[in-house]
Amino acid sequence: MWRQRLLIGLCLLLALEFAVGAVTKFWPGPTFFGPAYSVKFANWGYPSWFRFVIGAGELVAAVLLVIPRRRFRFLASALLVVILVGAVLTHIISQDSLMNSISAPIHLTIMAAIAWASRPEEWSELWSPRGSEKPKAAAHP
Repeated sequence: MWRQRLLIGLCLLLALEFAVGAVTKFWPGPTFFGPAYSVKFANWGYPSWFRFVIGAGELVAAVLLVIPRRRFRFLASALLVVILVGAVLTHIISQDSLMNSISAPIHLTIMAAIAWASRPEEWSELWSPRGSEKPKAAAHP
């Protein structure tokens, strides 16, 4: 029970972090993280509009993280793993300083652990309407 509460608390904290991060991607000017993300994305070699795609992904994942269902937590963490792998690679390729780069691998590790802990037992459960219900076994005579 305490593990479940710890996981829920961690997901709420991470949802808040990624929601704030998403808002800063949509913000047109400088943020408390430094220059505007339109400038940062251009410096990294991406079109400046790509920040909206990343921000939208982070925002969707933040919302999914606060829904108390295992499959939504898995989908959120899997989406964030994809985004964070891109962030880690971007920081490595652009040779950003350790201070600017440390957050992405830490969050990638945390989100990968949450994705693993939240993975469905059967992949069909992920898309079924009921989500976490197991099919009933047929009775054998």
